Amino acid sequence: MTRTLLFLFACATINVRAQYDLDEQLRRIQQQQERMLEQQRAGIARLDSVKLAIIRRDLRKQGMPKLNAGEEVIEHYGHVLVYDERHEQARWVAHIAVPELITGNLARIDTFLPDPKVKTGTAVTADYWYSGFDRGHLVPSADMRWNIDALTATYYYSNVSPQRPDLNRGAWAELEDWVRRYVNHSKRRVFVVTGPVLRDGLPAMQNEGRKNEVSIPEHFYKVVADLEGDRPKAIAFVMSNGKQEYPPISYAVSVDSVERLTGLDFFHALDDAVEDAIEAMREPKDWYAQGDPFFGEAEPLKAPLPKGMFNTVQAKYHIGKTVTVCGTVVSARKTAKAKAIYLNFDRMHPHQDFYATIWEYNGPNFSYDPETALLQKQVCVTGKITEFDAIPRISINNEKEVVLYDDAVRGK
Repeated sequence: MTRTLLFLFACATINVRAQYDLDEQLRRIQQQQERMLEQQRAGIARLDSVKLAIIRRDLRKQGMPKLNAGEEVIEHYGHVLVYDERHEQARWVAHIAVPELITGNLARIDTFLPDPKVKTGTAVTADYWYSGFDRGHLVPSADMRWNIDALTATYYYSNVSPQRPDLNRGAWAELEDWVRRYVNHSKRRVFVVTGPVLRDGLPAMQNEGRKNEVSIPEHFYKVVADLEGDRPKAIAFVMSNGKQEYPPISYAVSVDSVERLTGLDFFHALDDAVEDAIEAMREPKDWYAQGDPFFGEAEPLKAPLPKGMFNTVQAKYHIGKTVTVCGTVVSARKTAKAKAIYLNFDRMHPHQDFYATIWEYNGPNFSYDPETALLQKQVCVTGKITEFDAIPRISINNEKEVVLYDDAVRGK
């Protein structure tokens, strides 16, 4: 009996010790893991610090507009700027959109604060509160979601300008996404300079409780350059401060034209031949890398069109009417379920502003295959505009209702 009790006691002791050993082993592993994570966080912080230093170096070297006498560069973690005290906003803000933004997952922080580096002081929250204007970021916060310090700096009021909600939440946001898509799919950095078009005589916000006289810009610009590809290139955009009817690429202009508009001298540090070449460019098609879901989209035809015809953006204003709509067929697809060919004009499915439908039973009315023959062609279709899922469309009955745009202009 005693031997049995001793044996059972010994077994229980071993079992308790084994359980204790497992708990202790788990605790040690957790401590090791925490030390490893801390080392990893510290390593990422050091790596980001070097990456941000390189960004600032390269901005100073070739990314900033030429400074005027008396202008002071304000330098933050991921962007630099020149502040215009007369208008209480930046004259320009420069940053580099880097591939790290693809995997950056930091959330918006909305900690809008005065910029402590601007000696004359910046706008404050009271200047925008109940003003009817959005606090429009010049450097998009989404471009800096890969580093908390760079992200936080985008919320300084030196990086904010009064934008009407229809612009800030509409075409301007699409333009910012357009730039990020290029970085995402090309895996290359791009230099970006953004700002309001400032001039004497601009109105100021009149909201009650404001502390400063913040000018309301009539237009905003964004200049984008890829200086690291096989062929350096640039493009610029100018939008009015309000609702934009067209997709972002319709507002593309040359960098030269923005220089004339603003008086700024962009990319002045580049070789003169390179600077002259890229600043004369204006070709949105060069800015779609493989894999971009918008690859292949085309600009809507410039309105007004001749002979009473309309472009694809105008189609929504003529629901229920029989009209002629013209644009570029950028994609075509045949669906077995609907038994129809869908011709998407100017923008790719599912982002199109207008499309044409050829139902299966109308197929014999065509002497050619419209799914392939019309692709990448500028064409005009005539018919009654209806609407499906809030997108205007025309159902085409026969090939006489489809005419090449050039032929339609000439009246053939």
